[in-house]
Amino acid sequence: MDRPIVGITMGDPASIGPEISLKVFQNPELYQKCRPLLIGDSNVLEKVMEKLPDRKVKLNKIADVKDARFVYGVMDVYDMHEVDINHFKFGEVSKMAGNAAFQYVKKVIELANHHEIDATVTNALNKEAMNLAGHHYAGHTEIYGKFTNTPNYTMMLAHENLRVVHVSTHVSLRQACDMVKKQRIEECIRLANEVCRNLGIVQPKVAVAGLNPHAGEDGLFGDEEIKEIAPAVKNMQIQGIDVEGPIPADTVFAKCIGGMYDIVVAMYHDQGHIPVKMVGFHYDKEKKKWNSVAGINVTLGLPIIRTSVDHGTAFDQVLKGTANEISLENAIDYAIKLAKNK
Repeated sequence: MDRPIVGITMGDPASIGPEISLKVFQNPELYQKCRPLLIGDSNVLEKVMEKLPDRKVKLNKIADVKDARFVYGVMDVYDMHEVDINHFKFGEVSKMAGNAAFQYVKKVIELANHHEIDATVTNALNKEAMNLAGHHYAGHTEIYGKFTNTPNYTMMLAHENLRVVHVSTHVSLRQACDMVKKQRIEECIRLANEVCRNLGIVQPKVAVAGLNPHAGEDGLFGDEEIKEIAPAVKNMQIQGIDVEGPIPADTVFAKCIGGMYDIVVAMYHDQGHIPVKMVGFHYDKEKKKWNSVAGINVTLGLPIIRTSVDHGTAFDQVLKGTANEISLENAIDYAIKLAKNK
């Protein structure tokens, strides 16, 4: 486990996934930390290298993990043969690309389930394209839940010392409010505490955000804090977890960044996503480019390790040579750390 085998999906082949994957594999430090394996289509990578010569690497096309070389200067590609390059277009939503992205994810899960690799990392897929291909999932998290037979899981976003776990993710805001229930909150607190320990934090301090303004103001702005959130926090305290809440959402993330807490349990998707992306995403107005697209996504509660980039497919940036690989590097680093501490 000094150098765990990390399976990395190429993401939607029409996206920036192939480009940033090539860029990451050009870094010799990657091979010092792990044994990286890309799951994707070699013909797409070859086409990217034609368009962007500075991304060029040697490809080792394989159909079995045992045939990987894991040496710097060679990109081991588990070649899936999902893309007909003669009928393929970069930067566009398509049924072919959506199916390919789904198949890459399914394969990397299979390899992890069979213990052929130690951790999985995913590049971005396009939900519209995936659904066009007949794979009706809200996103990666739900695919992993299905193919690992895991009923209870949650998403964690992280950037540096800000970590956020979500009670709900890909549902409407109206549905999200209805999902703020004691049992689910307890589950997320438990998973938040566990992932911090897996990251080497000996005594994690967990914060739980309120749902309503001012965490409900003692029932003045809603009673979810009184009926669901506070009882969940109290029960987890009884079980020995160092957890506080409900804390107003407009201050809890700043407190976490400042070091008061190690992780925050957010009540819904945007409540948790916005603060992480505010600290990790930086756009340069003058240069009209992203200087930083940092931060990662981790699925908690699975029997296998899954981390991911915290950005989309960025079709508008494809083949321009400007796509930012920082989030992918961060996701790989997190996967390595989790694999070593598992």
